[in-house]
Amino acid sequence: MKRLPRLIRWVLGVCLLLLLLMSAYRLFFFFHYRGENRPFSGSAFWLGVRYDLRVVSVLGLLMVTLTSIGWLNPFLRPAAIRRWTWILSIIFLAFLVLYGADFYHYDYLKQRLNASVLNFLEDMAISAGMMWQTYPLIRITLALAFVLWLFALWHRRFLHKVVLSKPYPLKKYNRFAIYFLLVVSFGVGIFGRLGQYPLRWSDAFSFSDEFKSHTALNPFQSFFSTLSFRKSGYDLAKMRLYYPVMSDYLGVDRPDSTAMRFDRKREFPASNQRPNVVLVICESFSAYMSSMYWNPLNSTPYFDSLTRQGVFFDRCFTPAFGTARGVWAVITGIPDVEQPKTASRNPLAVDQHTIINDLDGYEKMYFLGGSTTWANIRGLLNNNIAGLRIYEEEHFRAEKVDVWGISDKNLFLEANKILSAERKPFFAIIQTADNHRPYTIPEEDIGAFQKLSLPEAELKANGFENNAQYNAFRYTDFTFKTFVEAAKNEAYFDNTIFVFVGDHGLRGNPGTRFPSVYSRQGIHAEHVPLLFYAPGMLPPARVHDVCSQLDILPTLGGLLKRNHVNTTLGRDLFDSSRKTEPMAFIADPDLHTIALAGNGYYYGRNLRTGEKEFVSMINDRPVQATKETDSIHRRMAYLTEAWYETSRYLLLNNRKKN
Repeated sequence: MKRLPRLIRWVLGVCLLLLLLMSAYRLFFFFHYRGENRPFSGSAFWLGVRYDLRVVSVLGLLMVTLTSIGWLNPFLRPAAIRRWTWILSIIFLAFLVLYGADFYHYDYLKQRLNASVLNFLEDMAISAGMMWQTYPLIRITLALAFVLWLFALWHRRFLHKVVLSKPYPLKKYNRFAIYFLLVVSFGVGIFGRLGQYPLRWSDAFSFSDEFKSHTALNPFQSFFSTLSFRKSGYDLAKMRLYYPVMSDYLGVDRPDSTAMRFDRKREFPASNQRPNVVLVICESFSAYMSSMYWNPLNSTPYFDSLTRQGVFFDRCFTPAFGTARGVWAVITGIPDVEQPKTASRNPLAVDQHTIINDLDGYEKMYFLGGSTTWANIRGLLNNNIAGLRIYEEEHFRAEKVDVWGISDKNLFLEANKILSAERKPFFAIIQTADNHRPYTIPEEDIGAFQKLSLPEAELKANGFENNAQYNAFRYTDFTFKTFVEAAKNEAYFDNTIFVFVGDHGLRGNPGTRFPSVYSRQGIHAEHVPLLFYAPGMLPPARVHDVCSQLDILPTLGGLLKRNHVNTTLGRDLFDSSRKTEPMAFIADPDLHTIALAGNGYYYGRNLRTGEKEFVSMINDRPVQATKETDSIHRRMAYLTEAWYETSRYLLLNNRKKN
């Protein structure tokens, strides 16, 4: 240390002290709150150190930057020693307050400190009274003051000693190299890892063990990660108002307006048959661009042929626009109505029930050509799907082709190889990415896949922006064919239900092939194909009833005949006993609308302007005001609000049951 410049010795000394104190708190937290016989987790502790390094790296950079101001440079102005003692004491006080609040917040709610505590300021008198009557605030304040005094005393003496020490002679370029290395080290500490994506709060939830996750986090990470979500929530009074109609619509087993549960238990006779499931979430698989909807450019002829061999739902809608929102909806069965960010990025919503966990005895796998760090999807997956095996770009032999990882063709082939070696029943999800900018078509496939070039006017008349997008859509069909034809050669094929669904659609105007509501209300962005393909198990059919991504897992639970608890807002599409009218809820994050699409009508309301629309889903004729249509209008309007408030509620109250 003596060979380092005095400024660096001072900065590192402060940072190391804080890092040691933060690590000491983590040890105290673990041993104080751990359950009986829980062993120490080195992996959680190490991840926690990385979160702590992020905090102290920010402080270190701040100290180095501020000392460039003359009156704050203690090595030029002796008075700056006193100023820095005050500055760092205030910062240390913030540490103490945050860590103290974190300790008691976890003691009370079993959650690390998050930004929702700021909501208590709205009822300051009640919150202060509760704290005064619950906690020894005087003793806590005195203890914090004493620790703060010790820190200020230590820092003043430490900095004074460093300032008065003899500078170690260094050549100019050596001094520059040391400072450059320090700044780079702090930068790496803030980023958290060497890789494409930074360290995120969701990495703490990769343990599939909530206490380990809470041990790894620190109050800075948990608080600031949730700051933009602190207004996330629901209106309890509205929720109680809408609960009866939603519980009735969904067929809740035992409606309870106090507990507001949405559980529906499905039980089946014991069976030795256990079909596999391969669920393919298809990037930007917009309905109007595909062959199944009579697009003249015939972009998906192979998939079109599959729809005639399976059960094809041609009026499926995603609850929102965006890949992260689509993945969320499929896995949890809850519409992602979070604004402006996605629910997958909200640490308060990380705990979700999913029907996947009810598939006892099934191996669970998730395949993605890139990284699940994107949009914090890894936290959603690992924290909620027990025993999940995630395969990402580093697990595959194929080379990365662009920012999204390996090509979809190679993703399918590598997944097929892994699935063919599996001896247990499996539930596998494959998420594609190539039908997305930059629309990469690998060189290795040029030949087997022939690019086409069409006039721009013809492309735009049929919903495509350019040839790159058109060929990427065609390449998606090529990868589907490669996968299905390869799977047909494997033993697992005949005992597998394949499900293909778009993660979302795309806005556009395909002309007169659809009623204008699709373009005018923007629901092409949510209109996607949904196919259940299982030759020998499911007789072919084309179904025109409206449905949703939310229905996929409840439907699979029924097809597999596995006992499960459905807490989603979805239904079993093959359950003929349910007589309620099919509807699809849509909350468009870009247009700020909430809506219901039914078989005959669409109702929507703009959350910002309050503008409302009630139009036909089947033609462009104005809806005539009759007793029947007025009744449908009122019911859809009420259900839209009920669905929206219930979605807001369930994002934070759909905790794991299995």
